[in-house]
Amino acid sequence: MAQTIYPHEKFAQYVNTKPNQIFLNQPFLGEWHTYTWREADRQIRCVAAYLQSLGLERGSKVAILSKNCAHWIMSDLAIMMAGYVSVPLYPTITADTIEYVMKHSDAKVAFIGKLDSWQKQKAGLPSGVHTISYPFWTEKCDSNWENIINSTPPLRISEIRNGDELITIIYTSGTTGLPKGVMHSFHSISFAAANALEYLNKINEEENFFSYLPMSHIAERMLVEMGAIYSGGKISFAESLDSFPANLKKVQPSVFLAVPRIWTKFQMGILSKVPQDKLSIILSIPIVSSLFKKKIKEGLGLGRAKYVLSGAAPLPPAMMNWFDKLDIKICEAYAMTENSAYSHFTKAEFRKPGKVGQPFPHVDVRISEEGEIQVKSEANMVGYYKDPEKTKETISQDGYICTGDQGEVDHDGFLKITGRIKDIFKTDKGKYVAPAPIEMNLSKNTFIEQVCLVGSNLPQTMAMIVLSEEAKQTDKKVVEESIVNTVMQLNPSLDKHERIKKVVIMEEEWTIDNNLLTPTLKVKRNVLEKKFEHKYQEWYQLDGNVLWGQ
Repeated sequence: MAQTIYPHEKFAQYVNTKPNQIFLNQPFLGEWHTYTWREADRQIRCVAAYLQSLGLERGSKVAILSKNCAHWIMSDLAIMMAGYVSVPLYPTITADTIEYVMKHSDAKVAFIGKLDSWQKQKAGLPSGVHTISYPFWTEKCDSNWENIINSTPPLRISEIRNGDELITIIYTSGTTGLPKGVMHSFHSISFAAANALEYLNKINEEENFFSYLPMSHIAERMLVEMGAIYSGGKISFAESLDSFPANLKKVQPSVFLAVPRIWTKFQMGILSKVPQDKLSIILSIPIVSSLFKKKIKEGLGLGRAKYVLSGAAPLPPAMMNWFDKLDIKICEAYAMTENSAYSHFTKAEFRKPGKVGQPFPHVDVRISEEGEIQVKSEANMVGYYKDPEKTKETISQDGYICTGDQGEVDHDGFLKITGRIKDIFKTDKGKYVAPAPIEMNLSKNTFIEQVCLVGSNLPQTMAMIVLSEEAKQTDKKVVEESIVNTVMQLNPSLDKHERIKKVVIMEEEWTIDNNLLTPTLKVKRNVLEKKFEHKYQEWYQLDGNVLWGQ
């Protein structure tokens, strides 16, 4: 078992051993601004001292509301050094959610950074909260980062933190209900980071991490922030959605994590330039194939990647196999906020498409009688902030996290996700349908970008889908024939009540902005159901297998 060292202590080690090497690499208006370990430490200590000057009690909550950037990482470390607890907020949340989280968490201070909708969001800040703005994306706040680091003497000695003290409260994005505040201790986070790094023994001080998924989400926080702090690696950021491809290509990270929807977009981008029939021919020619695959990987930004990961939702085996042919070996991981993203992982040398990996060291896994995946380790959360009832529901008496996911474990310890317990619905004859496996099979069709299977109180199921960019540029008749063919191939393998009766092509794309996706790009099934369930009976009765523009 790896030695437990807290993040700010590990950071201090690298400040001493490699002070002049780059730690953070921030693009702004096309230029890259770099921060060495020593310079980052200086700024962090100035900000930590400033936080203490505000007279906050030890253990006070400090919020971070910003997209990923260098100052996000620095403010998180400053909060640790000063003796406080970080409360990261998703940068896309509404004013109402900001108000709820700030009041529920008792946050007294908020860092305000890189945001698209601050003018709408700021109404959610409760009165009396002290705000601090980041450089580059300066908003009008009570104080700003540059003034602080130019006028505040740095904190000489960091606060000594105990393993059972809270390091952070992470509010889950939530596909249902209000966000829940997941409490993590210094021990749970450092246990996960140190043991994951020991397990991923290829990771070293030369690593280059690329940060673009929300830092307020546990996966990015652990893989990128903690990954760099514990390995001594460098973090580079994406400047914007538009510059993301160019930034990724320039950085060429050694570790890269994406969610299934991003892998779909990568696939669509490649196929838009090289159609599948032409791609298959190229890949069948030995020397040409090798050069082509190298060019594709470098073009995506994955030319030097040691670990190429997928998480947040199961990746269809067909997608993994497709990327395999390009020599991009995607490894799936499975975890959740409640266990510090420390649960299951797949190594490139031993993968099973359709399965999300084996348990990390020191993780116990069991499947309940209801088929629920339950996990236990020292990385598990303390509980939900101010919610003992939900904590009791989620943590069993013997210390296992009840994930809410259904799964199976094979003889090699590989876990397969078979669905969500709460996603299961009943048809009109009272028969249960688990939508996830069916949705995954449908998503093999590259014309389908998003899918949600529904069917509560219907004789059979219906699939609501959003078309991919490729589909939108293809003849409507071709798209429809392809989708009908996919359904006809799938239906015979399903029980009668599970078979898809209709495919409903939605007019509106499902996005974070219209509240139909979580910040980690998972479909909010309950929101979709609430919005469209009144149309189910009407759709079901209409003629045709495919309904357009609903």
